[in-house]
Amino acid sequence: MQDKAAFTPPNMWLAVLALSLATFMQVLDSTIANVALPTIAGNLGVSADQGTWVITSFAVCNAIALPLTGWFTRRFGQLKLFIGSVVMFTLTSFLCGFAHSMTELIIFRALQGFFAGPMFPMCQTLLLVIFPSSKRSMALALLSMVTVVAPIVGPITGGWITDNYSWPWIFYINVPIGIFASIVVWTQLRAREETTTHAPIDYIGIALLVMGVGLLQVVLDKGNDLDWFASSHIIIMSTISVISLVSFVIWELGERHPIVNLRLFKDRNFAIGTISLTLGYAAFFAINIILPQWLQTQMGYTAIWAGLAAAPMGVLPLMMTPIIGRYASKFDLRILASLSFLTMGASCLIRAQFNTDVDFRTIAEVQLFMGIGVAFFFMPITTIVLSNLNGAQVAEGSGLATFFRVLGGSFASSLTTWIWSRREVFHHANLTESVSIYNPSAVDYLDKMGGATQQHLAFVDKTIEQQAYMMSTIDYFWILGWGFMALILVIWFARPPFVRSGAPSAPSAGH
Repeated sequence: MQDKAAFTPPNMWLAVLALSLATFMQVLDSTIANVALPTIAGNLGVSADQGTWVITSFAVCNAIALPLTGWFTRRFGQLKLFIGSVVMFTLTSFLCGFAHSMTELIIFRALQGFFAGPMFPMCQTLLLVIFPSSKRSMALALLSMVTVVAPIVGPITGGWITDNYSWPWIFYINVPIGIFASIVVWTQLRAREETTTHAPIDYIGIALLVMGVGLLQVVLDKGNDLDWFASSHIIIMSTISVISLVSFVIWELGERHPIVNLRLFKDRNFAIGTISLTLGYAAFFAINIILPQWLQTQMGYTAIWAGLAAAPMGVLPLMMTPIIGRYASKFDLRILASLSFLTMGASCLIRAQFNTDVDFRTIAEVQLFMGIGVAFFFMPITTIVLSNLNGAQVAEGSGLATFFRVLGGSFASSLTTWIWSRREVFHHANLTESVSIYNPSAVDYLDKMGGATQQHLAFVDKTIEQQAYMMSTIDYFWILGWGFMALILVIWFARPPFVRSGAPSAPSAGH
């Protein structure tokens, strides 16, 4: 019988290419539709608010599917789960492009999000299968490149396709990629033996998970639009979500065949690594939200130029990641993770020195510098997360850690917009107090403009708004900067060794 832990496909790099393309397609699709929402809503004859459900439906079902990855793996096997997910993701992508109404599109996007869930954890697991244990870091480094580049490319690609072709093509482009990836991965890995288990289905756990995670994701996506807890809908959904999630944790810890293996958190490295991954990714995601938003709404940048200003962040990770993957095992991974947090934190503190006169080059240079931290982020922390897991635990741990990472991004998305707007209101009120007849500087400024006419006062208010948003942006980058610094302390609670020499690290599907 062939050793499952030492499986080598007929063509290693063809298998790696297909796995990476499938994951790139899936990660790309989480952001590619964002910039096309106004066009989609207009073409399908609905309001912009209704159009946002294209994003929400994907996010909700994706968040539900991720924690279930471990159970799906035990039930169907790694390869069948991955191929099935890619095939169904490809089919639903086609149906999204073919949709003739917003209702159809939302349904197909929800299905697309669900089938996208297992793809990233399964790609991670299969890469660890085909790479020998000594090159485990290289496998995770390759995947980290995809994780970094795809969200950057997504909005730019989505905007270009929408402007030059039509919005259905942002979904149709997945079809040839999905067909290629599924065929190649199947032909390369089908000879590998897998075992599956047929444990009883935890229906109560599934129901609690769907209700708790689904409503939580809706709350995070719609909270800003509904003014958070000023809305009775948000209060009701939040209450049901919290009760469901607490009940879910209690039930799963006492269940003999849990749908999600929460006992993985008893392992120190998995717990510390997942906390660091979740909070670090949330802060990283927040940067990618607030910077383009500030550039477009307050600094006069177009969507394309805002994307170009942010894009240098991906340059150094592309160059450095293969080197990091090759030599990372020679270092204490906590040092590499600390370097990541230090660099990304420093980049935020540098941005906290910006003012409204900052130019494109400066913004791009800081993004380029932050790329050093991004290059050292995913691979070391993911390695720490999975360091003590074996067999089916790798797929379970990967799915669970990815779920918390995605959830961290959702929290960051909601809280960033909320904090940014609230701090702007605070600074706007303080700055406005200075514009009065009792302030000689303000009176002198208005006199030079030609008096306190309605037009001049409107111009002053616009200037105050711009400065208030600038101050709010600075506040938020201070928070993010020191948040990254605090994570340096957290990661040192992990316990080496993180790479087991001589022990097979590649997982199998069964127990």
